[in-house]
Amino acid sequence: MHIRFDVPADPAYPGRVAAALSSVRLRKYGYVGAALAAVGAIGLAVSRGFAWGDQVSSLCMAMVVGGVLSMLYSPWVRWRARRRSGRYAVEGAYDITDDNIMMRSGSESGGIAWDGVTQVRDTPEFWILYVGRMPATVIPRRLMSAEDAGTLRTYMAERGLL
Repeated sequence: MHIRFDVPADPAYPGRVAAALSSVRLRKYGYVGAALAAVGAIGLAVSRGFAWGDQVSSLCMAMVVGGVLSMLYSPWVRWRARRRSGRYAVEGAYDITDDNIMMRSGSESGGIAWDGVTQVRDTPEFWILYVGRMPATVIPRRLMSAEDAGTLRTYMAERGLL
């Protein structure tokens, strides 16, 4: 297998990559926030019927506010990443073989050996490659030809990565 494709200098592309990589790590804030907000709302509803309700209502309200802020943290981080990364738009390229994935962006280049990739997560726009438990890089499917994307999907499935 030998797949090569270019990445244009699109100001929105680095932000989409940053959002894809950060969404994996930030998902837990949404779950924790939803749980906090739910427990706080239930606490507020239950405390209204008891004499000691005034004492715990401020704690429950703080849980609701903290939960909502926690749920808003992930979209805020993605928005900042997209806003700040526009100035990093440079042309690049991917060169994918049976042995490794080589990436070039501007004057820098780097690579990841397929032997080090432990998992690949499929998103609508990217394949997110993991080295260990950490997301290491992305492969943008929409910049590849359909034939190359099919070849790469088959290769990753045969390796048990998808």
